[in-house]
Amino acid sequence: MTLIYFILMLGIIVFIHELGHFFWAKKSGVYCYEFSLGFGPKLFSFKRKNDETLYCLRLIPIGGYVAMAGEEVDDDTSVPKDKKMYNKPWYKKLVIVLAGVTNNFILGFLVLFIMALCYGSYTTKPIIGEVVKDSACDKTGLKSGDKILKINGEATRTWDDVTLTLTLANNEKTQKILVETKDGKKELIKVKPKKIKDKDGNVSYSYGMGLDGKKYHGIKNAFSYATSKFGSTFNSMIVTIKALITGKIGVSALSGPVGIYTIVGAQSKAGLSGLLYLLAYLSINVGFINLIPFPAFDGYRAVIILIEKITGKKVNPKVDAIVNNIGLMLLFALMIFITVKDVLKLF
Repeated sequence: MTLIYFILMLGIIVFIHELGHFFWAKKSGVYCYEFSLGFGPKLFSFKRKNDETLYCLRLIPIGGYVAMAGEEVDDDTSVPKDKKMYNKPWYKKLVIVLAGVTNNFILGFLVLFIMALCYGSYTTKPIIGEVVKDSACDKTGLKSGDKILKINGEATRTWDDVTLTLTLANNEKTQKILVETKDGKKELIKVKPKKIKDKDGNVSYSYGMGLDGKKYHGIKNAFSYATSKFGSTFNSMIVTIKALITGKIGVSALSGPVGIYTIVGAQSKAGLSGLLYLLAYLSINVGFINLIPFPAFDGYRAVIILIEKITGKKVNPKVDAIVNNIGLMLLFALMIFITVKDVLKLF
């Protein structure tokens, strides 16, 4: 079942992403050779009547693409020039390029909203729900109901911010936590987490505080939860990218398809709500990553379009294609590295 959930989840995310590109390309009159889910050998394909596009399902379910005329090198004389992407107005090209990202964000938000509406949701506010007796936090005087405003000077607007900030912090040192108590007083609390080592020698750190366990229901709450969770997930991606650049975390901390497969298995134990949350989280992550202006990502294509608009000059399509292919090779190399690392973790 984990394999089925994994394929369905990635399939939905990829389909929604590529559908955004495809819909707006067609809407703008761009000739589309192929709409493909997956990579590698072809499993199934068909063509609709009076439609040039080949709809295709391929073996490896970790991506997809829409092949459009004039997207890179213009070498097809059989397609009219007015149906090639490079001849479309800059704003139409920008919409086509960013439509996949937009669809991923919409999917993420809607799934969070539906999940909260059907199952209820916990608060996203950085308010301590419980403090474990005799824990590191308990010994400092932190209490249930205290609102965490900052950690080591970093603002914490949601509980996700609290979790991520403490995860990236140097937990060997004392953390400075600014809280607002129930009666409105602000206090700076210093907490040094308890160091825990398991039987395999893996080290973790325990603070002994948790989120409020009360569930909230209703349309208003569902919308508020989806908005807050979407924002905190997006922000966590920004923080993670910064941490990768500055070296706070290494590339080895990233997960690929094998790592995601493992997470899907773990989340499936929480039932449909757990899988829905993971679907939303991954969809927002895919949208964010594609916004990065790196070759082979949608963000790079968007930057090229804007540069051409501002300078009034076309970027050499052959050079652009070479840069794009180099970017793809680097991404595949990174994926291979992460996949090998994820496989080794299983043993």
